[in-house]
Amino acid sequence: MYKRFYNLQRNPFEITPDPSFLFPTKRHNEALAALYYGVSRHKGFVVMTGEVGTGKTLLIRCLLHLLNRSHVNYAYVFNSRLTPTEFLQYIAGDFRLATSGKTKSELLLDLSSFVIGRFQKGLTTVLVVDEAHHLSVEVLEEIRLLTNLETPQEKLLQILLVGQPELDVKLDSNELRQLKQRIALRSTLSALDLDETDGYIRRRLQLAGRNGRFVGLAIVAAFRELPFVVDAEAARAAAARRGRRSWLPPRRCADTPPPRRS
Repeated sequence: MYKRFYNLQRNPFEITPDPSFLFPTKRHNEALAALYYGVSRHKGFVVMTGEVGTGKTLLIRCLLHLLNRSHVNYAYVFNSRLTPTEFLQYIAGDFRLATSGKTKSELLLDLSSFVIGRFQKGLTTVLVVDEAHHLSVEVLEEIRLLTNLETPQEKLLQILLVGQPELDVKLDSNELRQLKQRIALRSTLSALDLDETDGYIRRRLQLAGRNGRFVGLAIVAAFRELPFVVDAEAARAAAARRGRRSWLPPRRCADTPPPRRS
């Protein structure tokens, strides 16, 4: 709607998690570094939490982009409302293993053989679970048992759990204390402060091809917001300003008299 009006090369405020638009705040850099370190050093369990719209999925996309450059194979679970068997079927299928007609024990054996075989070749295997706060206690327990694949020195399956703060509450519960003890690294994302919000907007505009100041969007930077919210509000502000400056009703509509009442 407003891309041509502002002479932009691309839309700066899309709400999809595009890694090229990452705004590297200190907290986001630390979280991404923790995720990458946990995988590359075979630490086993890494957890990242944050409120809706803080950039969790964007960081996952950035991580997967980095991992694609190395000898890493990963399963990415983005629908976490699954039973334990469905969960195992999903990750086995994402690793391109046969799942049709397999029992739970057969799926576990196949996954174990797959992970061990890759480790023996010097390759890394990763399980990424987004929206992990929706996981049931039963599925989280299955995930804990998957970490039993290990040598005396390192874990063979690297697991990243990513979700909203409710995930922290679950992991800190008494019934999941065994799982909590296996977590090697935990990081938390929070909302942007005032300076970060201003920098976030400017960064996105710069990447979209806008070099000058985006007059009319300053009000957006007056709020300490979540990146997702900033994107939505900035897009609305840009569209509204474009509308005030350039929109006129079509001549046919303006010149056409209102219909007569019968």
